[in-house]
Amino acid sequence: MTSAGADRTRATGLLLNVAHALDHLFLLIFAAAVAAVAADFGVARWEDLMPYGAGAFVLFGLGSLPAGRLGDLWGRRPMMLLFFFGAGAAALLVACVQGPWQLALALTLLGAFCSIYHPVGIPMLVQHARRPGLTIGVNGLAGNLGVALSALATGFLVKYAGWRAAFAVPALVAIACGFAFARMAREEGAPARRAARTADVPEVSFARVFAVMTLASVTGNLLFNVMTNGNAELLRERFVGLVEDPALLGALLASVYALGSLAQLVVGNLIDRVPLKVLYAGIVAVQAPLFALAATARGWALYVLMIAFMVSIFGAIPFTDAMIVRYVSDSHRSRVSGVRLTVALGVSALAVWLLGPAVKAAGFRVLLLGMAGVAIATLAAVLFLPGRGARRLSLDVPPEARPAAR
Repeated sequence: MTSAGADRTRATGLLLNVAHALDHLFLLIFAAAVAAVAADFGVARWEDLMPYGAGAFVLFGLGSLPAGRLGDLWGRRPMMLLFFFGAGAAALLVACVQGPWQLALALTLLGAFCSIYHPVGIPMLVQHARRPGLTIGVNGLAGNLGVALSALATGFLVKYAGWRAAFAVPALVAIACGFAFARMAREEGAPARRAARTADVPEVSFARVFAVMTLASVTGNLLFNVMTNGNAELLRERFVGLVEDPALLGALLASVYALGSLAQLVVGNLIDRVPLKVLYAGIVAVQAPLFALAATARGWALYVLMIAFMVSIFGAIPFTDAMIVRYVSDSHRSRVSGVRLTVALGVSALAVWLLGPAVKAAGFRVLLLGMAGVAIATLAAVLFLPGRGARRLSLDVPPEARPAAR
C-alpha cells in the first residue's frame, strides 16, 4: 500500500471512530436535556416526557436488521454516508420541533439513521484489522467518549445556548464528517459478493455462541440504555443540596463516562490475549453487587459506585463484536450483527420507554435493584459460552494476525 493509500485508510478509520462517538452522542442528548425540554414545552415532570424518546431506541434496534443487510448487499461506504448525512439532518429537525409529538417523530427518525452505524461501521473498521480485539476496544472507547460528550456538551449548551443548540451543533459536525468520509473512504465492493470463508467452528458451537451472544447482548444493552438514559436524573436526585448546577452535573457525569470508556480500551487489548469466557464472566460478575450498593447510596458515595458500575458496563461491550469477528465470515458480518442488534436493542428500547414511568412510580432504588437482577442474567448467559477448546478465529483474519489458541 502506498503512503497516500495508508493515509486514506487511517483517515477512514478515524472517521469511523468519530462516527461511533456521534452515534451514541445523538441518542443521549435528549436524556441529558429532558428537564430543559420539558420546561420549554410546559410539561410538569421530566418523567412524563421521557417516553416520547422511546421511538428513537425502537428504530435504533429495528433499523439494524435492514441496515446490516444493505451494508452487505449494497456496500458499507454508501451506508456510512447515509449515516452521516441522515443523522445530521434528523438532529437539525429535532432542534426545530415545537411540541412533544413532533419531538417524538423527529427523535424516531434520528434513531433510524443512527441504527446504521453498528452493523455497518464496526464490520467496515475490523475487516482488515490485524488485532481485532484492540481495534474494537479503541472503537468502543470512541463510542463511549461520545456518551461522555453528550453529558458534558449538552449540559453546557443547555445552560448557555438552549437545548436546541445541543442537537444542532453535533448535527453540523456529522454533516462535515460526511463530506470528509466521502473524500477519504475508498470504494469497495459489496461484502456479500466476495467469496465467503467459513470459520473452523462446529455448527453446534456456532449456534451456542450466537445464542449466548444474543442473550448477553439483550441484557447488556438493557443495562447500558437504562443507565445512560437515567444517570443524569439519578445524579440530580441524589446530589440535591450538594451540586445542583446543570453544567457541573453534566461535567461530573461526563467524567463517569470518560473513566468508563477507558475500560473498553483495556478490555479490547486483553481480548486478543485472555480466554474470552474467563474475561467476560469476570467483568459482569461485579455488576450486581455494585447496583445493589448504589440502590441506597447518595452523594459522593453514589458517584463512586456510578463510576464502578459504568466501568463494568462499558467493559462488557466489546465482547459481542469480538465474537462476531471470530466466528462470522466478513461477507455476513453486517447481517449477523444486524440480527443481534435488532433483538437486543428492540428489547432495551422498551426499557427506555418505561424508564420515566418506572422511576415516577417506584423510584431509583427499585430501578437499581432491577438492574442488579439483569446483571445476574447476563452472567448466567456468559457462563454458557464454549470453553477454551472451542475458541476460534474467523478465517477472514490473516493467519499471522491470529493470537495463539488458549
